Amino acid sequence: MPLQPWLADGARARRAVWMGLGLLACSGWALLAPTGAHAQAARFIVMASTTSTEQSGLFAHLLPAFKQASGIDVRVVALGTGQTLDTARRGDADVVFVHDQSAEEKFVAEGFGLKRQPVMYNDFILVGPKTDPAAVKGRDIAEALRKLATGKEGFVSRGDKSGTHAAELRYWRTAGVDVSTNKPAGYAQCGCGMGPALNIAASKNAYVLADRGTWLNFKNRGDLSVLVEGDQRLFNQYGVVVVNPAKHAHVKVELAQAFADWVVSSSGQAAIAAYKIGGEQLFFPNAKP
Repeated sequence: MPLQPWLADGARARRAVWMGLGLLACSGWALLAPTGAHAQAARFIVMASTTSTEQSGLFAHLLPAFKQASGIDVRVVALGTGQTLDTARRGDADVVFVHDQSAEEKFVAEGFGLKRQPVMYNDFILVGPKTDPAAVKGRDIAEALRKLATGKEGFVSRGDKSGTHAAELRYWRTAGVDVSTNKPAGYAQCGCGMGPALNIAASKNAYVLADRGTWLNFKNRGDLSVLVEGDQRLFNQYGVVVVNPAKHAHVKVELAQAFADWVVSSSGQAAIAAYKIGGEQLFFPNAKP
């Protein structure tokens, strides 16, 4: 017999917690499944998303606006993009919000997602010591990584199959470096999210590729500063995909689609544009009509 909807939701949430996926709670969230009339009234979705959207503070700004507009709560599982998509493949999310277009398109082509919609963009930056011992400062990310490949300065890679990690690997390949077989002397993987990777880089005074949104919200900068930016290859696009109920019948497709429709609407796009830190905009809406 199939699980009742609220039991399925409780099982998905508990499974995410048990597997250490870091389920982040919106206000009023409890790990115990709701019962009785409260269960019937519950209107929420589980969204699997990247650490950058959560650690940048965007969701703390965006999701209350969506709740006010729709009455729907969003409970976030924040992971690297690869893990995020795997979470959705298992049926443990109703919608995904990530930033690796090729992986998103594959997810849809495999039948796990209904449609990929572009939502917003920002950019990647190469952060490193203000003294810049590798002399990488400039606009060319490939040239910067070539210099790091021939030196001994520390470089922190997320190594977590996230969208940022996938981008980093592309940039290494563009620089003519295969880090899977020939790691630079100072190269180290943390297998962690963007915030922890920045913390490690700050503590070791090392270089790291970061998304600008998380960097702007990051307080423990130490002696780090932005050294490489402005290369068009550093463009960082985000997309939203509703999970296909044909794969997992318990997916709340109507509520998930309501979020996807709202985040690409004029209201959602305006809310994204309004999120700023120190007067600087973190994400730039670019949904297609």
